[in-house]
Amino acid sequence: MATEPLSARDRGRRLYALLTERPISLYATAMLRIGYGLLYLGFLLREFPHRDEIWGPGSPWTPELAAQLYEQTGWASILALSDSRTYFELCYALAVITSALFALGWRTRAVSVLFALVVASFHSRSIFMTDGGDNLILLMAFYLVLTACGRRWSLDARRAARHGGAGDGSTTARTGQLRYARTMLVTVLHNCGLIVIAVQVCFLYGSAGLYKVQGGTWGSGTAMHYVLNLDLFRPWPALSQIADEQTMLLAITGYATVLLQVAFPFVLFGRLKYPVLTALLGMHIGIAVLMGLPLFSGAMIVADLVFLPDRFYLALRRLCGRAARRARLGKTTRPPGKALPTTPLLPQQGGADGPADSRHTAEPRVPPTRRVR
Repeated sequence: MATEPLSARDRGRRLYALLTERPISLYATAMLRIGYGLLYLGFLLREFPHRDEIWGPGSPWTPELAAQLYEQTGWASILALSDSRTYFELCYALAVITSALFALGWRTRAVSVLFALVVASFHSRSIFMTDGGDNLILLMAFYLVLTACGRRWSLDARRAARHGGAGDGSTTARTGQLRYARTMLVTVLHNCGLIVIAVQVCFLYGSAGLYKVQGGTWGSGTAMHYVLNLDLFRPWPALSQIADEQTMLLAITGYATVLLQVAFPFVLFGRLKYPVLTALLGMHIGIAVLMGLPLFSGAMIVADLVFLPDRFYLALRRLCGRAARRARLGKTTRPPGKALPTTPLLPQQGGADGPADSRHTAEPRVPPTRRVR
């Protein structure tokens, strides 16, 4: 029997239930929190020797130039509040600690706001001194403030599971209504923030693919050749030269890149998204290695994780737990450097000092025989 099409009212009810009943993709948002926290922490640690030239008092982008830019863009930065080197070092230490706590999921609601403030301050302080990979991290930092990204795989989740039964259970009707309103508000903000993140990633891929279609080099299949010969993005010249010699492979890679980026928003609701995400993973790894843009590639790889469902992460957790149990069992049953214990073919007999282990000294049971009269 053919099903009747849903009315506009029924569709509105389904959409309302989707946004308000329960938070979706909690594991995906947890992966985004961990990924961007660790990514920005690694970025700060990598640039630690050059922090003064990029963001500090010794930067060629002086606070006066930054102030002129703030007047035009409306941005602000906590780094521009003082020219003191001690103040800058304290801000840098605060940024490192905040990134680590955000990745660990400690007091995630408050730390996520502080993380967004830190990323925005460092980004706006020297907007022309980075490679552009922190642009996406800045957007995601603001979006993650809306989500409940600390409910899975975090110190907050561990503390909540440990004290889950705490409370005296005495609640009034007013308290119950306030709790219900708070839960609904958190759920709506989380789901809306997750939708905004997904739309942002789709917009990035779609616009990048459509922009490439307009270029003649991508249509002729020679764009990858020019990319590999840019001196500014050749960290490994010998490797770039070897890749540049594969003419046919470069042409196929260029066409596949445009196809994947344009088709990405249309394959998210089927199983075809898994090979597409795998291909995009390989593309971003190639960009990180060949072009020397690890921050940009890492930010895009982490953003792609939002499209993996929770059952994928649960299956991955079970697989990792099973592998860990097998490794632990292997270590306990056969220590390294020791041979397996040999089992004797015959049961050990008791000697002059006494009987051996009771498992081996017990006499075998003989089945009773029938008497013959």
